[in-house]
Amino acid sequence: VMSEQESLKSSSVRNRGGVQRVEGKLRASVERGDYYEAHQMYRTLFFRYMSQAKHAEARELMYNGALLFFSYNQQNSAADLSMLELESLEKSGAKVDDETLEHLAKLFSLMDPNSPERVAFVSRAIKWSSGGSGKLGHPKLHQLLALTLWKEQNYSESRYHFLHSSDGEGCAQMLVEYSSARGFHGEVDMFVAQAVLQFLCLKNKTSALVVFTTYTQKHPSIEKGPPYVQPLLNFLWFLLLAVDGGKLTVFTVLCEQYQPSLKRDPMYNEYLDRIGQLFFGVPPKQSSSYGGLLGKKPRYLCEHSPIKSRAPCAPFIL
Repeated sequence: VMSEQESLKSSSVRNRGGVQRVEGKLRASVERGDYYEAHQMYRTLFFRYMSQAKHAEARELMYNGALLFFSYNQQNSAADLSMLELESLEKSGAKVDDETLEHLAKLFSLMDPNSPERVAFVSRAIKWSSGGSGKLGHPKLHQLLALTLWKEQNYSESRYHFLHSSDGEGCAQMLVEYSSARGFHGEVDMFVAQAVLQFLCLKNKTSALVVFTTYTQKHPSIEKGPPYVQPLLNFLWFLLLAVDGGKLTVFTVLCEQYQPSLKRDPMYNEYLDRIGQLFFGVPPKQSSSYGGLLGKKPRYLCEHSPIKSRAPCAPFIL
């Protein structure tokens, strides 16, 4: 008599064999160019598997089918099957794991960057990856998305996802490339300043320090420090030390002394208000415009810089 474990294993092998046979027929249909017919069959099988609570089989079929359609440049069909994979994840209550996150990131990387389907897909994927515990999404997924967008030279959206990952080093390396490719020489300090301040607003001290250290070491236009030639970099260095110390007087004096540098971007003082609240016990301002900063995430970055500059200048959601 088979043990329960052996029985389950045998059932899993049979199901896998069934999925492989079905996939073989569908692949042949796609290879013949019968894209519409194959797409409809994938959809039919998906809903059949879902009704039978065969969620893993449904996901496997949709993932492999999407990859197949992408390989034949059938973007619409591939995107549709990608969305069905997400639907299965949502409805089955599947747990977040590295393999699934890598699958979602792979599908994202193959989608047309300008398609509305990609925007819808990434929004749902991030929401699912949060596992109901938060609204920001899983850091690993954000990192994988950031790496794809970096390869596409979509630096602004890559930066947004790096901020919600734990990859300060990757973020710094991307920012070095971003600054070198799109920024002016006099803005090298501004590219890292915003990232450091925003990481601190997200209470991520570790990534704030890593992004600052890596960026200042690797940027070809920054001389070794500290101290640095650029006052804004010195401010960031002192700020990171102050955050560890937690002394309000040090923070206050620091912000006062470096006001000329902080006025280069009107968002800096907004971020510092939040940092003061998080790390130094500063009460929120009653008439703060911070609600606008936190209430809505824009497309990722603002389109126009407040100065004659191509440096990043966007608010972001916490």
